Amino acid sequence: MKRVLEPELMDDERQSIAYAKADFSTSNQFFVDSLIRDFPGHLRRAIDIGCGPGDVVIRLARAVPDLQITAIDGSAPMVALAREAVRAAGLDDRVSVVQGYVPDSSLESTGFDAVLSKDLLHHLPDPSVLWREITRLGRPGAAAYVMDLVRPDTPDAARRIVDAVASREDPILREDFYNSLLAAFTVDEVQRQLIDNDLAFEVTRVSDRHMVIRGLTSP
Repeated sequence: MKRVLEPELMDDERQSIAYAKADFSTSNQFFVDSLIRDFPGHLRRAIDIGCGPGDVVIRLARAVPDLQITAIDGSAPMVALAREAVRAAGLDDRVSVVQGYVPDSSLESTGFDAVLSKDLLHHLPDPSVLWREITRLGRPGAAAYVMDLVRPDTPDAARRIVDAVASREDPILREDFYNSLLAAFTVDEVQRQLIDNDLAFEVTRVSDRHMVIRGLTSP
């Protein structure tokens, strides 16, 4: 099945609210736990590209008390939801949520010990944007940790995944999830992207619908 692009940003407020209310706790906690396990010495100053409503950065900040996080998203409704969630969690002093669209030259180059992203890659028409930004934003030897969807073989297979894991979610969220699966990359495609961008990261499929890309930037 060929990739079918979807919009880069969730600018619709209803979409953003449906996404924020959806239960992504399993994959979000997996992301946080795996990051801490794989790169415990790199969690001092991190940036999360495409933070969405902020659940990942809140979980991460609670798990790593000394970590300072910059969380960026291009969607104004998502940024508003993330700021509200961070404030409600009492983490304003350690998590800064800003509206930013990668590539963003206003973000400090080579300033972060860890560059993170979850469920952003499939939104990008040109995936090299993310890989170049990881290289630019991370200090030499920074940890890169990306988790994203894997494109199924057929539209029917994508629909079965939606039915299996999101049957009780808002219809708006279900349709967005389906479109995201169609817009996702395969493991082989991501491996070729990394080669094209001179990145020696590891790509691992971790579930029927997720892959993790991790490694260190060049020293």
